[in-house]
Amino acid sequence: MTEQHPIGLKMRGAVKVYPGTRALKGVDFDLRMGAVNVLVGENGAGKSTLMKLIAGVEDMTEGTITMDGREMRFRTKADAVAAGIGIVFQELNLFPNLTVAENIFIGHETTRGGIDIDIEAHRRATRVLMERLEQNIHPDTPLGNLRIGQQQIVEIAKALAQNARILILDEPTSALSAAEVEVLFRVIDELKAQGVGIVYISHRLEELIRVGDYITVLRDGTITGARSMEGVDIPWIVQAMIGSSSKEYGRSEVAHFGPEIFRAEAITLPRAGGGFTVDHVSLSIRAGEIVGLYGLMGAGRSEFLECVMAQHPHSGGRFFVEGKPLTERDVPGRIARGIALIPEDRKRDGLIQIMSIRENLTLSSLPGFAKLFHLDLKREAQTALDFIKRLTIKVASPENPVSSLSGGNQQKVVIGKALMTGPKVLLMDEPSRGIDIGAKAEVFRTMRRLAAEGLGILFVTSDLDEVLALSDRIIVMAQGRVTGEFPSGTEAAKVISATTVPVAQNSKDIAA
Repeated sequence: MTEQHPIGLKMRGAVKVYPGTRALKGVDFDLRMGAVNVLVGENGAGKSTLMKLIAGVEDMTEGTITMDGREMRFRTKADAVAAGIGIVFQELNLFPNLTVAENIFIGHETTRGGIDIDIEAHRRATRVLMERLEQNIHPDTPLGNLRIGQQQIVEIAKALAQNARILILDEPTSALSAAEVEVLFRVIDELKAQGVGIVYISHRLEELIRVGDYITVLRDGTITGARSMEGVDIPWIVQAMIGSSSKEYGRSEVAHFGPEIFRAEAITLPRAGGGFTVDHVSLSIRAGEIVGLYGLMGAGRSEFLECVMAQHPHSGGRFFVEGKPLTERDVPGRIARGIALIPEDRKRDGLIQIMSIRENLTLSSLPGFAKLFHLDLKREAQTALDFIKRLTIKVASPENPVSSLSGGNQQKVVIGKALMTGPKVLLMDEPSRGIDIGAKAEVFRTMRRLAAEGLGILFVTSDLDEVLALSDRIIVMAQGRVTGEFPSGTEAAKVISATTVPVAQNSKDIAA
């Protein structure tokens, strides 16, 4: 197998030091061509940092990179691109005010005679890429009009457009539905057949087993395992990642539910051009209950949560909290009534990247730290530290910018910010997106603990295993409507999947 897949890039003794932390500690990494090189580890293990060194986004503190027998030094992303290296970042690196075609070809535009940009050539190439990825997204669609899953498809198309010899995919499926994931895997098979070396980073362990040819495991900036995928199973990966094999999400104690704490009646969100993105959705949540809202991309789940948070003034229907109408028409009013949202896109909607970890944590609950006309900074800092410990957020200092954290730890900050408002109802949109197995178990244990304290939780997910294991009750959405409701403990996986079939069949037809 190794003869069939020669080493195309060799990294030796890679060290990366940031202020206050040593992210990589002498890493040796071999990237094989015509194969999928799986890279796995907990949040903060150094996976994304390692890939940023290869992609020229970050410069190595120590170490060497060799390609085709020559030592390389990638001081900028352009250096790496020139060497044939492309990357799809975990945090999308796109411009919402530009079109899909402009985003795909920015930085490597096709010109006519070297004078002006060939816009029509970009449109044609974009159509070809979208057909290859089985998406009906128009090249002239403003990127900001697309949902996060569609934006991730555009990010993948952007990398494919560069015809890279080495392609790094950092959490490429974190916002994709099952249908989009299958398309991506077919594209990966094509690229392997063409001899492209692929690095694949994901926290979905089943994906790694399915798609990988070689595996490298990182823990705290060092390699704890590197081998062929032959004979590798999930327990082996988990053991190498975190030293244990536990990944249980389900409830261990008997559930006790209180009275209804939240109710939605006939919620609608009109779609431009006719019809509804959210089509007369009604549901309720009891105190202490975790309700899973399952469906695929485009089902209207995220939009429903946005309606609850008063983000769509033209939506219709009624909400109730503890039996009283929810009449507040802005986000602060909804928060004051005990509603908190953990958004799907943490980078865009959940965090302010230039602010510190402490400031991001306390941002939604600042009135609670007010003393007359001043903030009680000492109490704010102590509360932030308490939540950092409670959620086991890995930080060198709470005063570091939140952008210095790994994706999973940033997600924990978003969760902490929501919990700090003292909500009665917690809305969680894909809470496990970009989170490793250890952090995921911590988040899910936190959800169980909060529910046991009487909080009502409504969480959106595209992961069938998660929704079956975590939910006390499951509500399925497809094409904006509720298509099924199931109690926990039922053998309902096939039935639940069947209720999403209309979306799975039509997910590639979601145009802007």
